[in-house]
Amino acid sequence: RYRVYMRYHAIAFDFDGTLAQNGVVSTSTREALDRLSHSGRRCLMVTGRRLEELITTPEDLSPFEYVVAENGAVLYCPESKDTTDLSEPLPTTFVDELRKRGVERMEVGHVIVATWTPYEQIAFEVIKELKLELQLIFNKGAVMVLPAGVNKGTGLAHALRAMKLSRHNVIGIGDAENDHSLFAGCEVSVAVSNSLPELKERADFVT
Repeated sequence: RYRVYMRYHAIAFDFDGTLAQNGVVSTSTREALDRLSHSGRRCLMVTGRRLEELITTPEDLSPFEYVVAENGAVLYCPESKDTTDLSEPLPTTFVDELRKRGVERMEVGHVIVATWTPYEQIAFEVIKELKLELQLIFNKGAVMVLPAGVNKGTGLAHALRAMKLSRHNVIGIGDAENDHSLFAGCEVSVAVSNSLPELKERADFVT
């Protein structure tokens, strides 16, 4: 049992709905993260949020060796403040066209363009008309547009290479549609109790 337990050196956490509720990490969760770090385990955050959102929040990122932001498109090291874009940004023509068509709730990151339902149909139509190789990824009510093939799993793989860890050393924890690729990139998957039913079915454990 000891040998099996020691196999898991890191935990990759989703942020919203997993670590945080309404953008706030509770005191008990923060204390659990501290205990995990002090045990010698390594923490990662893998989130759909834009990096700037995370940096400007009051939440302390120091427990995390790496943050995979923008649903796999950006890698950030809280200790060194180094930021690496893992894909090219979306074309400005795409963003301009969304604005022209009345998409009011929209955030543009290093790579990602994020909006909310019901604007996914407009985004799909613009992608088709501009003949772009982009994908729509859903996170409960959020809609993320990213280059094809970019997801939490690909971003996590970049972080694990930097940490010199295998996917077999990692436990992934999440709650929504965009965490399927996170689970695929980890040896063990855990869905929190407020997860979507489809993710619970996929998970090895449910809290």
